[in-house]
Amino acid sequence: MKAMVLQKTGPIENNPLELKDLPTPQPSNKQIRVKVTTCGVCHTELDEIEGRLEAKLPVILGHEVVGKVDSLGTGASHFKTGDRVGIAWINSACRKCDLCLRGYENLCPDFLGTGCDVNGGYAEYAVVSEDFAYLIPDRFSDSSAAPLLCAGAIGYRALRLTGLHDGQVLGLFGFGASAHIVIQIVKHKYPNSKVFVFTRPGQKDHQDLAVKLGADWAGATGEVPPEKIHYAIDFTPAWKPIVEALKVLEKAGRIVINAIRKESKDQESLLQLDYSAHLWLEKEIKSVANITRRDAEEFLPLAAEIPIIPEVREFELKQANEALILLKQGKIQGAGVLRISE
Repeated sequence: MKAMVLQKTGPIENNPLELKDLPTPQPSNKQIRVKVTTCGVCHTELDEIEGRLEAKLPVILGHEVVGKVDSLGTGASHFKTGDRVGIAWINSACRKCDLCLRGYENLCPDFLGTGCDVNGGYAEYAVVSEDFAYLIPDRFSDSSAAPLLCAGAIGYRALRLTGLHDGQVLGLFGFGASAHIVIQIVKHKYPNSKVFVFTRPGQKDHQDLAVKLGADWAGATGEVPPEKIHYAIDFTPAWKPIVEALKVLEKAGRIVINAIRKESKDQESLLQLDYSAHLWLEKEIKSVANITRRDAEEFLPLAAEIPIIPEVREFELKQANEALILLKQGKIQGAGVLRISE
């Protein structure tokens, strides 16, 4: 099979992913093999490539995987060949430890991430435990389904962790693949809530998309919104939006950080945090770590019900480096998706 492989870490501008011919993987006990049609491009891949998140090298990246089951391992019975399924960031967990039993599979000591600890979807085939694959609703094309498996599911989890109630104000910091899905969930589930969107200065296209999708206000991070926000979700790789969000956060508000890593070059922004001005009055900062099976199982049917239609831009598999460079530069509206086969 053909695959884009990461051999060593380095700047994405150096085009570190290499197109290679590799043996087609075989499913083991209770695994399925998926012939991949599309795979979403995620900021987490930049963290792996540039060394902020340690991956098991060499590795095939990609954890927003859509395709059809083409082979069943011994004992696999949840799916049949030909089923269209998705593979998300959580590739497996022990499902026996205290954390798994409490619903925190994402924190399991044996957690394995797709495209990080095991090979992912920047390839023509991928394997996964049948317990961590999900049927894709018929409403979605392969391309529109791919971002739902990470950007959508992790955004759903982050929104759930805010504790938002209908009528409260939500701030979204950064407006990429995940945020543009979250706003559609909010407008469906919380029709009386206002959504304020904060982007990098000058990202007019992102702000216009936010308004198109129902944002009640859109501006640059650091600008003062029409009113304070009760909750916020930060989707950015930087620290500055956390400090700026705290400035406009209501008393007893909560910021949920929906990022797997923050860039160290921006840590000086965090040093500007002033306890009395930013964090006092029972404000909270909470992180999101990966997703659970529950998140994907709840979110995919909801996405079909709304329906959520992600904005996507397709690339060929061999263009993975190019897609990730554009993602880093903030030049992809919505989500980037690799088209691997028909």
